[in-house]
Amino acid sequence: MSVHTEHKPVIGFSCGDVNGIGIELILKVLNDSRILEICTPVVFANNKALNFYRKSLLDININFLITKDLSKISHKQMNLFSCWEEEIEITPGVMNDLGGKYAVISLSAAAEALKAGKIDGLVTAPIHKKNIQNSNFKYTGHTPYLKTLFGVPDVVMLMTAENMKIGLLTEHLPVKDVAAYITKEKIMLKLQLMHQSLRKDFGVSKPKIAVLGLNPHAGDEGLIGKEEIDTIKPAIKDARQKDMLCFGPYSSDAFFARGQYEQFDAVLALYHDQGLIPFKSLSLGEGINYTAGLKGVRTSPDHGTAFDIAGKGIADETSMRQALFTCIDIINNRLEYEAQRANPMRKMSRSVVANAVDEKISED
Repeated sequence: MSVHTEHKPVIGFSCGDVNGIGIELILKVLNDSRILEICTPVVFANNKALNFYRKSLLDININFLITKDLSKISHKQMNLFSCWEEEIEITPGVMNDLGGKYAVISLSAAAEALKAGKIDGLVTAPIHKKNIQNSNFKYTGHTPYLKTLFGVPDVVMLMTAENMKIGLLTEHLPVKDVAAYITKEKIMLKLQLMHQSLRKDFGVSKPKIAVLGLNPHAGDEGLIGKEEIDTIKPAIKDARQKDMLCFGPYSSDAFFARGQYEQFDAVLALYHDQGLIPFKSLSLGEGINYTAGLKGVRTSPDHGTAFDIAGKGIADETSMRQALFTCIDIINNRLEYEAQRANPMRKMSRSVVANAVDEKISED
């Protein structure tokens, strides 16, 4: 059950690694009181952790309603869902087990709230893939964790900016394993999820999706690898037969160098760096990460914990702010998408009646 009010959605923030830049970014974004005009923010953390950054580092004066009951949040001010009570030692810029432990506590509470419909969207601050590992959390990042939590067959890590969207077939997979992972079925599933997301989440009625090749020059007609011929082209053909406008495979160097990505609504890259290098180079600091394929809406900034600048008060909140705005936009796009498709028989009946009335008037 959604908690979306008539005017604005409830957006949760997981705090990320408490020794990274996550809390700093959240506070900088929420320091603008106009945020309350478009959403109701809920930070999943601890008051002492927020105060550490709010008072000693940033000198930001934000009043939070502290609660352990999401049904009692205030829609007129910032909210803090208290995830833990104990006081912990925060050491900005230091990667340690403590930072990972409380990052997982915050993420778990926020993600469960999203799954239960107690919040409408979730913006996740950065975590570090190494220090989050424990007996209960053995995921390489947010995306596989959320896929498992929501119990869906697959999701797409979709990097999103105003000028491009790049989805990944494989995420945090060693390069040596990429070729073996690629199958026609996996490509098809990612393309279907991207197609659905572009229509439902971004309002693109007839999405055009480009697929990149795996090998240099997209295989050069089989001279430099057979994956394009044996796997990628058949997947694209099957996708087109299912009324998806998919094209390729394209040689990734020329595809981005010549600006071909501008002709498409999204691009499917086959491995992490193939998609992330051009995205971070060309998205001009406004890129974010979106998990397509979930019932809930989750976004995040497109960068990591940045331990090298943590605690210095100089972290740029642009991507975190854009992650919030995109989260809200997707929630509203979904509502509009559902409203347009609600009660189609009723709409058709009304159309039939209207036509009958028009014909009657014409006859008279």
